[in-house]
Amino acid sequence: MKKRCFWVSNDELYTKYHDEEWGVPVYDDHTLFEFLILETFQAGLSWITVLKKRENFRKAFDNFDYKKISDYSEKKYEELLNNEGIIRNKLKIKATISNAKAFMKIQEEYGSYSNYYWAFVNGKPIQNGFKTKTEVPATTDLSDKISKDLKKKGFKFVGSTVIYAYMQATGMVNDHTTDCFRYKEVQNL
Repeated sequence: MKKRCFWVSNDELYTKYHDEEWGVPVYDDHTLFEFLILETFQAGLSWITVLKKRENFRKAFDNFDYKKISDYSEKKYEELLNNEGIIRNKLKIKATISNAKAFMKIQEEYGSYSNYYWAFVNGKPIQNGFKTKTEVPATTDLSDKISKDLKKKGFKFVGSTVIYAYMQATGMVNDHTTDCFRYKEVQNL
C-alpha cells in the first residue's frame, strides 16, 4: 500500500492525478494554460469537482486552445453558460476568455508564458519538506507576488490561494509531504 498525501481520497481519478500529475514541473505553455483555467474554476470549490469535469472542460473550451478562446464570441459564451458539463459561472467563463488574451500578451513579451512563470523561481522548482498537512500553506509570499503581477497584467480569478494551488499543480513547488511516495520521485525529476 503506497503512502500518499493527506488530501488524496480513494477516488481512482484523484489517485491517478496525484500519482501522475500533481507536483510534476510543467514547462509547456498549453498545459500551463489548462491548469490556470482549471484552478480559476476551482476557486471556492473542491479540486475533485473540477477534476471530474476536466474532460467536459476540455471539450467545451476547445482543448484549452488559448488562441481560440481569446476569440470567443457572445454566442460561444452563451453556449458555455448553458453547458451542464462544466461549472457554469458567468464571471469565471468571462475571466477564461480575458485570461487567454492576457496569456498571449505575456507570450509576446517573454517569448513564452513558461519563461515568464518560471522566472519567478529561476526555472527550478522549490523543494519543500513538509511532514504534515498543517505545515502546507494556502499562500506564500511568492504566490502573493505572482498573483499581484498576473492581476497587473489583466488576469482575473488569480488570487494568492488560487495561484499557490496552481504552483503546486504545475510543480513550481513540491508540496508532496515527505511521507508520500511521490515526494522523492518528484524531487528527482
